[in-house]
Amino acid sequence: MSDAIDTSARTLDGSHLIRRSKGEKVYNVFNIAFFVLFAFICTYPFYYLIINSISDNDASAAGDVNWFPKGFHLENYKAVFKLEGLGDAAMVSLGRTVIGTALTVIASAFLGFMFTQKKMWHRSFWYRFVIITMYFNAGLIPMFITMKNLGLTNNFWVYILPAVVQPFNIILVKTYIESIPSSLQEAAEVDGAGTLTVFRKIILPMCTPILATVAIFSAVGQWNSFQDTLLYMSDSKLYSLQYVLYLYINQAAALASSVKASGTGSALNAAAMATQQTPTSIRMTVAVIVVLPILFVYPFFQRYFVKGMMLGAVKG
Repeated sequence: MSDAIDTSARTLDGSHLIRRSKGEKVYNVFNIAFFVLFAFICTYPFYYLIINSISDNDASAAGDVNWFPKGFHLENYKAVFKLEGLGDAAMVSLGRTVIGTALTVIASAFLGFMFTQKKMWHRSFWYRFVIITMYFNAGLIPMFITMKNLGLTNNFWVYILPAVVQPFNIILVKTYIESIPSSLQEAAEVDGAGTLTVFRKIILPMCTPILATVAIFSAVGQWNSFQDTLLYMSDSKLYSLQYVLYLYINQAAALASSVKASGTGSALNAAAMATQQTPTSIRMTVAVIVVLPILFVYPFFQRYFVKGMMLGAVKG
């Protein structure tokens, strides 16, 4: 009897292989195959962009590059990096991403914390006042008039200020903070800590997962945004990287078509550049340049992302 009990314990401890039924084995095979296929579907578009950007431009334009690169060169990247104003646009996008993300995270953390404080004056009213903006929008024209009256057109801060307070992020942070035991704050207040001290020394260190999630959302949104440049900017020195590359894609395609139709290969520098690189290769290269930098953000926040999303969204 004791031997049977010991054997069972060893089995539960994992010292012996656990036998699985035939149905479980079949399920595991299909489960693994499904996720492998799903991962391939997600990663293949990025792989396709990269191999087309480094392959021979003729093969890329003909659609012959699907699985492996044909030829290898980096002339497309050299050509794109020689664009006038690209460096300034990259600094604008980098600045708005770093500053905008930092301010959005701070605002989301502070407002999410304050909306959990019962002693906050008219807490329910202000919370609903912020959240209702998720469902109603004034529209482009009133928004443009507002930004113009505030002096934010042709101003770098138009990229930052309208995106600081994000209701969805505040909901995530508020819900996450509500999952933290209130006894921690009560103990700190008994020791004489004020509201800001509690927020800075207790709440912020415990909110790393959800704040990392908010940082990812904000960084991706800031980096990929170009519509605000289209609406509020006429000064080319304040163009974002995405907007500059978007303009170049359209210009390169038009120039390549016009040069091909006229049969001349020498005119403007931009026209000569368009004849060297096909519109397809330019689109692929520009897409890679836009996507790759923001992809490097995920490895640093990945371990917090799932935890933050789960804890910040489950509890109501």
